[in-house]
Amino acid sequence: MRVAILLLGYAALVGTLAPVLLTRTGWAARAPRLAIWAWQAATVTVVVSVALAGLALAVPTVPVSGNLADMLHACVMALRAQYAAPGGALVAATGTVLALAVAGRVGWCLAAALWRARRERRRHAEVLAMVGRARPDLGVTVLEDDRPAVYCLPGTGHRIVLTSAALAALEPRALDAVIAHERAHIRQRHHLVLAFAEALERAFPRVGLFRAAAEETRRLVEMAADDEATDRTDSLTLAGALVELAGAGVPAASLAASGGQVAGRVRRLLGPRRPVHRVAIWAGALVAGASLALPVVLAAQPAVAATGMNTCPLPDAPVASAERLA
Repeated sequence: MRVAILLLGYAALVGTLAPVLLTRTGWAARAPRLAIWAWQAATVTVVVSVALAGLALAVPTVPVSGNLADMLHACVMALRAQYAAPGGALVAATGTVLALAVAGRVGWCLAAALWRARRERRRHAEVLAMVGRARPDLGVTVLEDDRPAVYCLPGTGHRIVLTSAALAALEPRALDAVIAHERAHIRQRHHLVLAFAEALERAFPRVGLFRAAAEETRRLVEMAADDEATDRTDSLTLAGALVELAGAGVPAASLAASGGQVAGRVRRLLGPRRPVHRVAIWAGALVAGASLALPVVLAAQPAVAATGMNTCPLPDAPVASAERLA
């Protein structure tokens, strides 16, 4: 019970503090890739903590040493003792339902999101195969449309799509910048990052952490792609291209340079570049990794401590009674 309370308290603490630390400070826009990792770590930590809390309620920790038969016997005795205690069966059942519900809900929503996105991309790829025009020199597919738009279809068989209006409106350097932006989306697998964040938001829509994580992740993946694109060109060129493409509609399950709060991204590109120091990035990554490991450590601590014990308390009682009878 103590471990379950600690895990639930830790999940509540992370769920309360993470949005404050990640949205009300300015460092996320300066290091978007680190911020994406931090949001993922925070959300995964909460899910894992709640699931492990349910398991801790359902399965008691059994200190035991000896062979496999001793361990199985100890487990049976511990489960009997827990279910015989007042409210023990209810607590165990609640823990089991909690763990299965959290894992099942997250798994279902994530699988559904990935399947739905893959279906939409496949359908659009079929349309492009019929009406699109390949441009091998640019590595893109051109779609006849009078609205300027540039987007990518990530995943297996990924491709970058430009409308004919965008091809006509953008100068060569601006065109290279937006293509580099879309390649960054594909290279960094942002579609998987977004699928996970949006699946958690859909699975638990009333949890503020998951809503904030999905919203911020949509913005941060565009900033991360902007940063990689500006490594190949200048910020002013990319900012001008974003203004030219602002408001363009794109298909579902695609990633576009015109998405993710264009006005804020343009201001960021036109402002002074203030990257976070590499040491701070590594420190932040380690903190995020530690937050992921902590729930596992809390859940495993009683079992690890039990390995140092020489006896299992539960099976000792019948043995003692037998000795008194003898």
